[in-house]
Amino acid sequence: MTAIDGPTARVLRTLIPSVYAPTFLEFTGLAALLPLVPLIALDLGFNVPQSAGLTVIFGAASFLGPIPAGRLIARLGARPALVGTGVLLVGAGLALFALLNAALDAPSGPMERARFVALLVVIAAATQVWQLGRQSYLGTALPPTMRARGMTLFGGVLRLGEVVGPLLGAAVMASWSIPAVFLLFAVVVGAGTALIALFLPPGERTVRTAGPGRKLPRSPARRRLDRAVLARMASVGAGIAPVMMARVNRPVIVPLLGAALGLDALWISIVFGVGAAVEILLVVPAGTLMDRYGRAAAAVPCALGLGAGFVLLAVLGTLLAGRGEAAAVVALVVPMLLIAVSNGLGSGIVMTLGIDVSPVHGRTGYLAWWNTMLGGGRLVAPLLVSGITLLAPVAAAGAVTGALCLAGGAWLARTLPRVTPSGGVRGRT
Repeated sequence: MTAIDGPTARVLRTLIPSVYAPTFLEFTGLAALLPLVPLIALDLGFNVPQSAGLTVIFGAASFLGPIPAGRLIARLGARPALVGTGVLLVGAGLALFALLNAALDAPSGPMERARFVALLVVIAAATQVWQLGRQSYLGTALPPTMRARGMTLFGGVLRLGEVVGPLLGAAVMASWSIPAVFLLFAVVVGAGTALIALFLPPGERTVRTAGPGRKLPRSPARRRLDRAVLARMASVGAGIAPVMMARVNRPVIVPLLGAALGLDALWISIVFGVGAAVEILLVVPAGTLMDRYGRAAAAVPCALGLGAGFVLLAVLGTLLAGRGEAAAVVALVVPMLLIAVSNGLGSGIVMTLGIDVSPVHGRTGYLAWWNTMLGGGRLVAPLLVSGITLLAPVAAAGAVTGALCLAGGAWLARTLPRVTPSGGVRGRT
């Protein structure tokens, strides 16, 4: 694959301070703390199924949050909404730092657990506003012929944050304490919020375009358009939802499996950082692949590879259990490398597909539909893990996640060539 060309690079550079840099900072903080959530929950007195189920908070937010987030952005404008929710994220991080500093030094009770859950809810809700606002803005700012490259770069920025975040988190844990990771989260998200306040154009109101069924007339033609868009979204979403489920389940299944194998939080953070580093190498090739050869060229290998990786994680986690620290590291690292390569091929794929299947007019509202639809997968994923771990070891949850991804890859191979842009043509707008 060729590198990003000059005109494309110039367009992307203009988006660095307002979109890409704040995104990197936010996901650096999230990637540092998310793998620790189930482990901290165990320390606070939650059992394994409850710890796994905590990530249902983020799934519920992604299912229930996009439409309210779109309305908030439409009412306040992009910059005030993003800055306001950024301040909420900073406050939640500082509150979690204070809570855990006190709770982990003494026996914790129901009140500490309730506050922990409440602050996770604040983080989950605020991130929905950030995600929808940036996705809608990029959908307008990026020309259709370079859409996949711009969105995969966005996905690559997320993955860069996923590299830096766990490594920074590991350094903070090694030199200070586990609760200090939440202080790290507050600092980096605060820096990202400052960039948005400074560089997002104050007059940007792209996200205030009328959403479907709200300000635009509900004529028969409009209703036919809405039905056609929903049908297209459902067809594509059925195949890509397992990919989203795998991404949600990875920071749950891997830490819990690592803990079951006897690895500590430091090792698990390092494994996540190594996996994210591998994903970054595929960001530019993935975007070029989709723009040249169509979305299926990246989405299908992504889903199939994730499926194989999670199945391998379940197999190795079972076969190498109880064989020492070295075997435990192998049981995590080898499948994580396959998962990382596959996920790297899918950098930005979900956001790209959302823009592909959404008309230009009312795009923010249609993207809210798309995000809500896929939010169902994010909501089901941790419930699936929690339910399975009530009856079986956590490795079984990895096997089920892998099987769903394999089925999703087969569906995408059949569906995407018919409903998404072929290589070298303009996106469906």
